[in-house]
Amino acid sequence: MIEKAYIHEYGNKKLEPEHQDVIDVLEKRFINYELFTNKKILRNQLFIDHTTFIAGDHFVFSYIFRKYGLQPPADCYPKALQHYLKRDIRETTIRNLSNSFDGNIPYIFVKPKLKTKLFTGFTIESPLDLYRLMEFPGNTELYYSPIVDWKAEYRVFVNNSKIVGIKRYNGDEGYEPDMTVVQNAVHDLENSEECTKAYGIDFGILSTGDTALVEWNDGYALGSYGLDKEVYTDLLLARWSEIMTEIFTPRY
Repeated sequence: MIEKAYIHEYGNKKLEPEHQDVIDVLEKRFINYELFTNKKILRNQLFIDHTTFIAGDHFVFSYIFRKYGLQPPADCYPKALQHYLKRDIRETTIRNLSNSFDGNIPYIFVKPKLKTKLFTGFTIESPLDLYRLMEFPGNTELYYSPIVDWKAEYRVFVNNSKIVGIKRYNGDEGYEPDMTVVQNAVHDLENSEECTKAYGIDFGILSTGDTALVEWNDGYALGSYGLDKEVYTDLLLARWSEIMTEIFTPRY
């Protein structure tokens, strides 16, 4: 049972909106909490056990995973879901991508493969766009794909194998995802070894009318897009409980 929570802040009590939602729920449930900054976690000043909960961003969880020797699911395109992509997604590195150009700049979308928050995915349309990648190491692994026309994009929230919410975060509200496709995708992921206890799957509606996978996001540091506070907090708690099990399960 959770008795205390640590909530990440950026200084001067500046919080992610989602983390304020979590605080509201914790207070309602009479669970004490403490704010912490990056400095505190880098100094190893957080006491973590089965009674504590941490709400943080990707930096915070990257540190936790490194500290305890855990390997989080990092692939935003799980193998179990690749047939839902409806587009050709390939892998390369920044160096290989830049060396492949012969003066012609392809019209493609790029995003980091492993360090998913290294930069936000963007479209390459000109040499200037390509130069944006040059600030990162040449061996940085990338995904790249052709540009598609998304009419709307939705995040599907899943906790303990159940869809607990759907929120549109981009595009025209007149376009809605095909729920048969969504439910089949959740089923396929849940029956694979790539699944975590709580996560978000983003789906988009293409100009063709097809519902396609945008990307998968693990549930430990997930944007809520206005999901109900209680539902969102329970999702984070479920994923945290799974992480705690990994941390405190003896490995031989």
